[in-house]
Amino acid sequence: MAINLGDDAPGKVRPEMNVTPLVDVVLVLLIIFMVVTPLMSKQFWVNVPEMQKLEEQPPPDQRVPVVLAVAADGNLSINRSPVTRHELDERLRRIFAARQDDRTLFVQADDRAAFGRVVEAMDAARGAGAVTIAVLPEKEEDG
Repeated sequence: MAINLGDDAPGKVRPEMNVTPLVDVVLVLLIIFMVVTPLMSKQFWVNVPEMQKLEEQPPPDQRVPVVLAVAADGNLSINRSPVTRHELDERLRRIFAARQDDRTLFVQADDRAAFGRVVEAMDAARGAGAVTIAVLPEKEEDG
């Protein structure tokens, strides 16, 4: 009841808070939050490599990663062996043909290298059969 016209003082109106609508609104909000909260959780999938037994590991020559380096002047090299842009496709095709299971290419670009030149090299690598292309953040240290 919103107003009490009780027996305390005849003719006086005494206001009283009606909490029923407040409780209804709070319960509806609680239900909405309970339904929406599980939908707000973020998920992403991670592909974890399977453990290989010692006998199933590839020979040592295939475990060497393929690194495509782009120098500041635009020169290309595969595993520190210089290669021209025209030879790049053929060399990468031969490398990935020998590696049926691992077609991962690491790209290492100098900070001063032209962005377009690096993208061209990665496009050529994708066309040559590279399935996964990863960018190396820093230059390898000789050690």
